[in-house]
Amino acid sequence: MMGYGFDPKLSEQSLKAPIFHTSTYVFNKAQDGKHFFEGITGKRPGGGMDGLVYARFNNPNQEILEDRLALWEDADDALVFSSGMTAIALLLLSFARPNDVIVMSGPLYAATESVIMKILPQFGVQHIDFPASAERDVIDATIAKAKQMAADKGGKVAMIYLESPGNPTNALVDVQAVRAAADAAFDGGDVPPIAIDNTFLGPLWSKPQAHGADLSIYSLTKYVGGHSDLVAGGITGKQALIDQIRPMRNTLGGICDANTAWMLMRSLETLELRMTRAGENAKAVCEFLRDHPKVESVGYLGFLPEGSRQRDIYDRHELGAGSTFSLYLKGGEKEAFAFLDALKIAKLAVSLGGTETLASAPAAMTHLSVPEERRQQLKITDNLVRISIGIEAADDLIADFANALDAV
Repeated sequence: MMGYGFDPKLSEQSLKAPIFHTSTYVFNKAQDGKHFFEGITGKRPGGGMDGLVYARFNNPNQEILEDRLALWEDADDALVFSSGMTAIALLLLSFARPNDVIVMSGPLYAATESVIMKILPQFGVQHIDFPASAERDVIDATIAKAKQMAADKGGKVAMIYLESPGNPTNALVDVQAVRAAADAAFDGGDVPPIAIDNTFLGPLWSKPQAHGADLSIYSLTKYVGGHSDLVAGGITGKQALIDQIRPMRNTLGGICDANTAWMLMRSLETLELRMTRAGENAKAVCEFLRDHPKVESVGYLGFLPEGSRQRDIYDRHELGAGSTFSLYLKGGEKEAFAFLDALKIAKLAVSLGGTETLASAPAAMTHLSVPEERRQQLKITDNLVRISIGIEAADDLIADFANALDAV
């Protein structure tokens, strides 16, 4: 991956790709410009962009980044965006039309739920969800109901949208079961694309396209960026589906800028090292937290009980337990806030997947927009603290959490 897509000979023998800070590109001749725009506008069979045109469409840093990002999941292609939510919004706009239905797992990131449950309904797009941990019969029933909802309106099931692990509970979705259910429900017809937010574990610890997903969505801000110094999003997956999303990005904008793309190329080179260290730290921290008298439970994937439905999904799908987990303290918001306010090494901030350890209260922060009743259903309670472990010394983190628990 590290040298893929860039030839130093094309950039004055520069070891690393330069940052291409330009808004537009010079054509060698007028016919080239016409040829490029025929591809962009779809007037040329097969479409595609055969050269550099304009920074809303493409730039060298973004193209190299997309090539390298696709390698992590053996995907056909990738697209990068100005944020994870831009990626999600343009993905949904590319496939959903009035009277269509989106099937989704729950919980999803709060902003994603807002797009699906609050914004798209304004344009006649419906939704239906199933719990992240649902078994095959529940998934079958949900898809069947979605098909009926769509038929009643003259639409279609536009997409099956998943998030695994779910944010912030860490609930896993059985992607293989969803794939089998979708194939069975649409036997002989057009199976809606299965897209999955792979931010929490991907691309190192989870490769959902190997288990039946068509598209993987990333907030590249998180583990891929990994330094809490940029905002970006990405989608990897099947070429035919990527080719449907690209024109929407070309038209509406939202492409990742050159400087951010360059920083992400830097980050990809240490992704495995950073995620591995953070995962080792998380295991040590969670082993300490699990037995603490002020802790109700720890939603860490490495602690899933043998024989449970979630453990079965984990064993079949995942390559590691990750470093982001849910911590349920004994008590409520008062206890959660006391814990957060007492942290010294870990930082009280939203986001995850950076080199530093972060902690936040989802019910009062990232998921405050989710209706109270739904938060309770999804176990996003006032005593829940979401923790993302970084690459600090594990013993220092354990000491920090011990002191913070003393303050509860």
